Amino acid sequence: MGHDRFLSGGEALVRALEAHSVTDVFGIPGTHNLEVYRHLAPYGIRHVTSRHEQGAGYAADGYARVTGRPGVVLTTTGPALLNAAAAVGQAYSDSVPLLVVSPGVPLRHPRLSTGLLHETRSQTEALRGVAAFSHRVSSVAEIDAAVARAFTLFRTGRPRPAHIEVPLDLLEATEALGPVRTAPSVPRAAPDPHAVREAAGALAQARRPALVLGGGARGAQGACLALAERLGAPVVTTANGKGTVPETHPLSLGVSLHSAAVQKWLATRDVVLAAGTELAESDFWSPPPPLDGTLVRIDIDPDQMYAGAPADVALVGDARAVLDALLPEVTGHARVADEIPVLRAARDAETAARDARWIPYLKAMRSVLAEDAIVTSDSAQCCYYGALPHFPLGPEGRYLHPTGFGTLGYALPAAIGAKVARPDRQVMALGGDGGLQFTVQELATAVQLRLPLPIVVFDNGGYGEIRAEMAARGDTPTAVDLPPVDLPALARAYGGHGTRACGPEELRRALTEAMDTPGPTLIVIPEETS
Repeated sequence: MGHDRFLSGGEALVRALEAHSVTDVFGIPGTHNLEVYRHLAPYGIRHVTSRHEQGAGYAADGYARVTGRPGVVLTTTGPALLNAAAAVGQAYSDSVPLLVVSPGVPLRHPRLSTGLLHETRSQTEALRGVAAFSHRVSSVAEIDAAVARAFTLFRTGRPRPAHIEVPLDLLEATEALGPVRTAPSVPRAAPDPHAVREAAGALAQARRPALVLGGGARGAQGACLALAERLGAPVVTTANGKGTVPETHPLSLGVSLHSAAVQKWLATRDVVLAAGTELAESDFWSPPPPLDGTLVRIDIDPDQMYAGAPADVALVGDARAVLDALLPEVTGHARVADEIPVLRAARDAETAARDARWIPYLKAMRSVLAEDAIVTSDSAQCCYYGALPHFPLGPEGRYLHPTGFGTLGYALPAAIGAKVARPDRQVMALGGDGGLQFTVQELATAVQLRLPLPIVVFDNGGYGEIRAEMAARGDTPTAVDLPPVDLPALARAYGGHGTRACGPEELRRALTEAMDTPGPTLIVIPEETS
């Protein structure tokens, strides 16, 4: 006990975060978490104050995606934690390492309601429904073990969000604690050698191979490109895999699993290697097509080998470790993928009329943004119809999009988190007017940080996608047309900058200026709504 010292639960928590190299947290202080806040600065942890806990969650998500380190959210009890739950659901869907920490009702709080401030029937049950786990500690000494448990999850398996609840009386209580316990270092999960040889044999014999790359393949960018070139195999990615292979590369089909032509082509491949992707309906925007050939799956999550499309050859492990083991075993023929230009043309012809309105603006953005720029995206037409397929990206850049769970309001706070993490890189948020207003208050957070941050918004006067779906059903559009808001004036009211761009050249000039202007610049592009 000679090396023990008395720590409060709040200090024990912050000490554990610092021991796991946490340098930034996002959140809002409240009555029940003040003991945590008092220790942040002494332990060298910077706090970014959001204006809503959902915004804090998306900011931490963006931070995690661009750093590869867990994003941390600090909330108070009850409504604050539940405000962050949508962000937890999005992080679970997109396999993002997110740690949410909150107080909870006291350790011996009665089962029957007492009317305690922020009293909630069960925060842990609520968060278990959207997170990988929710851990309620029962002593100060257990706090660092709970934090280590979360970081062990982030390091050893499919990264997904976790919640730690510290009863509010334990935050103030003190116990004698020894050295902090931390998550162990774990090597990347290696594949079974027999499965590697089986996969290599299938690829060597393939006459029509294809690669499908998801977000789990991003850490193996060089190996993915090397394998594609060795095989002469066309590459198609999911939204989260965007840019893993340069989208200007002759073998790239970009983000186009939703294309009917690409789906038909993929179904005819004799071998498909899918790395770090669920091959889910949210990737194809429809039920996944049946695959006629051999399916080789690479995934750190063994459940994926029989979920959805079952693997014919299962390579369980970290994508980089698997591909590093697979590459030396593959003897490729460097086939000439001469079908790619024809396939690209067929893909683009399917949606040419729909997508034409965004492409000139996307070209203007591309002309301003550096190759390593970070673009955050929302569930908006200009993003999933526009930027995902038509904004070329390479491994140096990042495109952060809320897939699967499909939240709204992601782009602005995620851009804030990305910019906090990478202040030296260009960061731009892209979305629509409907989604922006879910988290528009985070403009105040961006103003406070004084970091250059353009937010490009296509304004179609409401919920354009739902309006179009209603019309396609033959319904009268209902509850989708919103009264106009002077969004540039709103940005200025928050202390930022706001303007309109009525053409690609105006956007190019406004975006160029915004990159050199401290604080957020909201650039609104008016769209026709009919």
